[in-house]
Amino acid sequence: MMKNICELLDIKYPIIQGAMANISKAELVAAVSSAGGLGVIGSSNNNKEWVRNEIRKVKELTDKPFGVNILLLSPHANDIAELVIEEKVKCVTTGAGNPGPYIEKWKEAGIIVIPVVPSVALAKRMEKAGADAVIAEGMEAGGHIGRMTTFALVPQVSDALSIPVIAAGGIADRKGALAAFALGAKGIQAGTVFLATKECPIHENYKNIVVNAKDTDTVITGSDQAPVRVIKNQMAVEYIRLNKEGASFEELEKLTLGSLSKAIYDGNLNEGSFMAGQISGLVREIKTVKEVIDEFVIGFTTYKESLEIL
Repeated sequence: MMKNICELLDIKYPIIQGAMANISKAELVAAVSSAGGLGVIGSSNNNKEWVRNEIRKVKELTDKPFGVNILLLSPHANDIAELVIEEKVKCVTTGAGNPGPYIEKWKEAGIIVIPVVPSVALAKRMEKAGADAVIAEGMEAGGHIGRMTTFALVPQVSDALSIPVIAAGGIADRKGALAAFALGAKGIQAGTVFLATKECPIHENYKNIVVNAKDTDTVITGSDQAPVRVIKNQMAVEYIRLNKEGASFEELEKLTLGSLSKAIYDGNLNEGSFMAGQISGLVREIKTVKEVIDEFVIGFTTYKESLEIL
């Protein structure tokens, strides 16, 4: 019988915090785990010692399980793959690559392995490789995205696999969570809603641009091979214009160089890359992480028996 997400991860609620590059740090991660979900450190392109420090900070802040996301295209991926074993991390999520070469070692160390997948084909490969669950992420999500919508992707992945599926992309409240469960998901991953929390270590301008966003305020930048969803601002509009006019990769790269840092640390409303999902229009105020999770849980407890979530 398939384990539910709470049993698998030893958490109270089937809620995973999306690993956002240079945002999902110790304070946010620990707050999510302490509130009953699974906080996940976003290792991004940071080196082994940076990730080790974040892991140890989380351990100081909470005794609850948490995870580490490994960006497999990172030059530090091999080092961090070993680090999560050394530090006895509960769970690893992966993106931008194939975790197959690492899965056996991770599982031998007792680590739960949950790759992020944008398609049924990759989901099947991950199950065959030994993944414990997958995160099926639709293009509604913020940051780097795939090509399928959550509503189309999740039921197809769920039907194709015998391991649990976690839905991601466009989920920010109990209505979205319950819809995901109706589509066959056993858990949900949320990112955008956690941007607008007191514990999230980003500039107040970033939080406010998410809170003030309307339903149509996100756009897709990046190449056809690596699309990125951001909240529309001067930089994003200029990027789209130049791209349509056939600008070179170098010209586009110059425009976006350091733009995520400009958003996270400087709150530069014109030049920053404010990665956020389409659900931003539903995020209307800055709350604590616990308040966000408690609002998800209202829906879970109401439908507890029929959906067998908890």
